[in-house]
Amino acid sequence: MPGEIAVLVNPAARGGRSRGLLAPALDRLRRGGAEVSVIVGDSPQDALERACTAVAERPDALVAFGGDGLVHLAVQAVAGTDVPLGIIPAGTGNDIADALGLPKKDPLAAADVVLRGRVRTVDAARVGQDEWFASVLCCGFDSRVNERANRLSWPPGMAKYLVALVEELRSFTPIPFRIDLDGEVVEREAMLVAVGNTRSYGAGMRVCPDAVPDDGLLDVMILGAVPKGRFLRAFPSVYKGTHVGHPAVTITRARRVELQAPDVVAYADGERIGPTPLVCEAVPGALRVLT
Repeated sequence: MPGEIAVLVNPAARGGRSRGLLAPALDRLRRGGAEVSVIVGDSPQDALERACTAVAERPDALVAFGGDGLVHLAVQAVAGTDVPLGIIPAGTGNDIADALGLPKKDPLAAADVVLRGRVRTVDAARVGQDEWFASVLCCGFDSRVNERANRLSWPPGMAKYLVALVEELRSFTPIPFRIDLDGEVVEREAMLVAVGNTRSYGAGMRVCPDAVPDDGLLDVMILGAVPKGRFLRAFPSVYKGTHVGHPAVTITRARRVELQAPDVVAYADGERIGPTPLVCEAVPGALRVLT
């Protein structure tokens, strides 16, 4: 795709270790004939504003160089527009890139995908009026672990999530959910509820393993109330997607999902969305992605 490409960069991806990958990726794009501009914000909000300004100028693509969090930010700028989204994965998990079949461990190969310029139209999920997500929205045990981890200043990196997980497990009790699936209401206690536009989040947890990003529907996984010991024994199976065979797990599909639960904050694409109640809705064809 030789043309004008705006590259949105997160210098802190992989704890800053991605910086050495940026220059070769930009060089590959430029050698491929692209006119490249780089967007780096002083804060997430500043980066979003700069990305939206760039998209308004109608480049040939907005490319996110970073992890799922940066892709989430880029989706806010391009969803519902005709500007394609490119992804050069440089984060820890890269679940969105993986779900779209992109090379998630080779930035130069991902840059070549951008240059080829093949566009695939996929869905995005809208939360409320103005927030979008591309992968999975989670509510319950996992989102409470995220809340705890974000309040910790130590230890650094992924270790703080392990600390938060242990702390949350000590006090966690099943949460009473009210879930409206296209008008059909489910009320039950659950450990967590995940709403997936694609299959995985959290660096490879295939929580909605059969989710398809262009079917116009969201996959909704409900893990019902189980004893903590059983929960811990079953948890590793989510990395293979085999948890779907557990008797406490149900998965259904819906276009519109309303979630209500006390004292629960939702996260989507790994980013904090806000407390329930909230409504998620699949928007068919909202994203044009370079694949």
